[in-house]
Amino acid sequence: MSYGEFAYIYDELMRDVDYEQWILFFKENVSHLTNTGSLRVLDIGCGTGEIAIRLAKEGYEVVGVDLSDDMLAVANNKAMEAGVKVDFYKQNMVDISGFDPFDIVVIFCDSLNYLQTEEEVRKTFQNVVQLLRKDGLFLFDVHSVYKMDSIFMDGPFVSSEEEVSFIWNCFEGKHPHSIEHELSFFVKNDHNEDYIRFDEFHEQRTFPTEVYQSWLEETGFKVQNIKADFTDSVQETSERILFTAKK
Repeated sequence: MSYGEFAYIYDELMRDVDYEQWILFFKENVSHLTNTGSLRVLDIGCGTGEIAIRLAKEGYEVVGVDLSDDMLAVANNKAMEAGVKVDFYKQNMVDISGFDPFDIVVIFCDSLNYLQTEEEVRKTFQNVVQLLRKDGLFLFDVHSVYKMDSIFMDGPFVSSEEEVSFIWNCFEGKHPHSIEHELSFFVKNDHNEDYIRFDEFHEQRTFPTEVYQSWLEETGFKVQNIKADFTDSVQETSERILFTAKK
């Protein structure tokens, strides 16, 4: 999966996403920790830096990592424009290493769902536990099995806007509870009234909630809470599952 041109229109496509939900979830789960300014946070799969920059504005020392050079370039420019310091690095969450310990690690906005195998998810959990200080916190979210198997299959999804339009088709993936996303974007050319088309192919996979919990515990985490859709309860039709675990 490569984000390429997608990185430069990503924020336009995500403009209706309420990133503050993740920030509130984060703050609720770390509120017992004191001295915000001394807490180190690692944002894995940081994308264009929306959450990393918000956390930096809250006073945390933030490091962001992502696999996409283009996403990181956008994120770095946004951090400079916002007047906050965030160190961005290119790393794969499956192989992430080389950092001093963190107090908190997050993987938000279903970034973990881009991993395609059990081994990759478990390796990422092992990496995170190594990156955390004793009693450090790990916060992440994933698509639910219900969303993968039902909601995504309601497509295609179409958006027709003046600057950016897209057609988004979803197909059942090769693994259980997985989806193949085929997206065609039509971006208005700044120099004339024409539109430039480019295509993206993304794959995502999820696992049942109890499986993630089991892997966390096997890795050395104690699960603090499991929520859904930024509420306290997990329902059969919940779409986003949120985990908080402690090393």
